[in-house]
Amino acid sequence: MSSFIWVFFGGGLGAVARFGISKLGLDSSTHFPIATFTANFISCILLGVLMAILLKKGLDQRFQWLLMTGFCGGFSTFSTFSAETFKLIQSGQMGLAIVYVLSSVVFCTLVLFAAYFLSIRFFG
Repeated sequence: MSSFIWVFFGGGLGAVARFGISKLGLDSSTHFPIATFTANFISCILLGVLMAILLKKGLDQRFQWLLMTGFCGGFSTFSTFSAETFKLIQSGQMGLAIVYVLSSVVFCTLVLFAAYFLSIRFFG
């Protein structure tokens, strides 16, 4: 049960941090989603650092739940996507990594469009 508490607090902190970045007004002068890109970029850096610490020195399970699963998950799911792709490449599964990246981007975008248009159609 304690794992859920750690993830809960980390996720809340990550979500608040991402919301804070969105309130900085970074997207006001361009169509490029700089706030989201910034959150994803920062989260990928943080997750990469945490993965390296975990691999080299070890990281208490509670901090993994709080920071890796919770904070990075609440701040950006892109960091997890990138970490999984990194692990596939690192383990020599380049083909699978390419399929994962392409299918994730294509299918998730298609599902987003489908959900958007279906929601408009059914819920007006």
